[in-house]
Order: sequence, then C-alpha cells, then structure tokens
Amino acid sequence: MLVVLILVMLLAFYLMAEVCEKYFVESLEKISKNLNLSPEASGATLMAVGSSAPELFVSLMALFKPGEEAMGAGTIVGSAIFNILVITGASVAVRQAFIIWQPVMRDMLFYSLSIILLMLAFRDGEISLFEILLFLAFYVVYILAVINWKKIFKYKDDDPIEMIEVAMTEKSWKKVFAPVDWLVKYTFPKSEKYVLTFMISLGWIIFLSWALVESAVITAHKLGIPSVVIGLTILAAGTSVPDLLSSIIVAKKGRSGMAISNGIGSNIFDILFCLGFPWLISYVFMGKKITVATENLNSSIILLFATVVSILFLFIIRRWNVGKYSGYFLIGLYLIYLIWILLKTLSDN
Repeated sequence: MLVVLILVMLLAFYLMAEVCEKYFVESLEKISKNLNLSPEASGATLMAVGSSAPELFVSLMALFKPGEEAMGAGTIVGSAIFNILVITGASVAVRQAFIIWQPVMRDMLFYSLSIILLMLAFRDGEISLFEILLFLAFYVVYILAVINWKKIFKYKDDDPIEMIEVAMTEKSWKKVFAPVDWLVKYTFPKSEKYVLTFMISLGWIIFLSWALVESAVITAHKLGIPSVVIGLTILAAGTSVPDLLSSIIVAKKGRSGMAISNGIGSNIFDILFCLGFPWLISYVFMGKKITVATENLNSSIILLFATVVSILFLFIIRRWNVGKYSGYFLIGLYLIYLIWILLKTLSDN
C-alpha cells in the first residue's frame, strides 16, 4: 500500500510539472500579453502564479482536510527552504553567478519582512482576518515595488518571461511517461484557445493537488508521523522540482543571477499569496476558523529566516560573485535540514 501511495505522489508531481509548464504557464503568458502587462508586472503576478501553482493549490486543498490544515503551511515553508537553499545552490553550482544586486536586495528585503510577518501570524496558532488581509496587502506592495524598482535604481535586468520560455523549450525528458502525456495532451484543445487551455489546466492542477494531499495524509498516518512533516519535506521538494529544473537550465545559459532572483521572488509569492489567498477563501466562503499547528513549523520558520541572513552574508563577502563551492555549501545545508527534521520526528515519536 505504501509503495502505491509513493507511486501516486510521484505520478502527480510529474503531471503537475507537465501541466504547469506546457499549458498553464503558456496560457498565462498569452493572457498577460493580451492584457498588455509590463514584463515586471507579469513576472510578479501571472508568471508567479504559474511557477507556484503547485504550492498554491496544495495549500488550498489542505484546508478541505479537517485536522490537516497545517500541511499546506508546511508545504509553503518547506518549499521556501528548498528554494532558497537548493535552487540557489544548484544555480550557482552549475555555473558561476555574477549577481545584479539591486533586484536581489529588493527581494531579500521583502522576503525577510514576509518571514517576520509569518512568525507574527503563527505566534498564537490562529490566523485572524486582519493578518490574512495584511499578507495579501503586503504582496500588492511587493508588486508595486517590482514595477518601480528599475525606475529608482536604474539597472538592466533580464525579462522574467524569457526564463520560463528557455526552461520550457529546453526541458524534454522522461519519455517513460509518454502514455500519460498522451492522455493529458488530448484533454486540451488543439487550437489557440488560451482561455479554455487555462481553465482545463486549472482543473488538472486542482485534481492533482487533491491527489497529492490525499496520498500524503494517508502516507503520514501509515508512517505514524505528523502530516505537516510530509508537507515540510516530500510535498515541499516535489512541488519545487519544476522550478529547480528550470533554474538549472537558465543557469547553464549563463543567467544564474536571474534564476536566483526568480527563486527568491517565488518564495515571496508562496508565503504572502499561497498562504493568504487560501486562508481568505476558507475564512470568507467556508466560515472556517484558521488554526495552525505550530509545533512543527516554528523552528523551520526560524531556520528559514536564518537561511536568508546566511545567503545575504555569503553574497556580500563574495562581492555578488558566487560559484560552485558556495552552491555545494547551500545544498549541504538543506541536507542537514532534512536530517534534522527526520531526527526530530523520530525523537517526538
């Protein structure tokens, strides 16, 4: 039974990545062009939704499982740790990065403030409507900062949409899933109906998120561990793998700095919107009181803040020029984090 559950999760992760990259992100890109959004506004809004759709919908689906609401928060926090350590580490390990400091400092600032906001919201184990609105309002402030940052600091940056296009055109792997790919492909229209493509891909993502949450909850119960730990580790890493592969491809193209910046920006979206929006849905439409089991989350959130300080310190002492040894160091830190989570879980049980 456990083997079947693991296979279900692996298949769901793969399908989620394929649907997001080939259909969801592509339809969002066409929508953003149709709306005449600037590259900065598109990258901070629609493209952020595209790259973080797995985390968003897993967080949303977790709210429909009574007693398992913390799994969604665990997935977001764990994904943020994975992004900041593994994606950043892998990006600079494959190719040395000469980082444009202005956008990275912007994202580090907003990311740090987002983590502080998360700590304050989790301090009593309950999320109020004011805190929910604060999360979403702060994300709007971040969008405005992204749009206007170049005007203030006058620097040249890469188009965030181009990163996604490079990743999509370069990544062709795992032909073993060809039969499943064929099934998914024929649920989408052949013509350029991007709105219909968006709706169908949204349906796939919701279904796959439900499958992930259900299988993860059952796996946690069978292993006798808190479901939030599954969120912090398996779901967090699984939902972030598409971003990792895309970032590695972009880094090989000589754009490690862009991969790092997009990874940090994705974390801001994950914390502020992927938690705030599901909480708002639950609070307004379901009338549910938002409670969070913080005993397995608080220490990870503190570690998350520590990683920000460490990476910023690393960038500064390396004068914004980081290479493979720095990357190996960051990936090693993530492995230490996983070992710590495992040992902590075993000692608690």
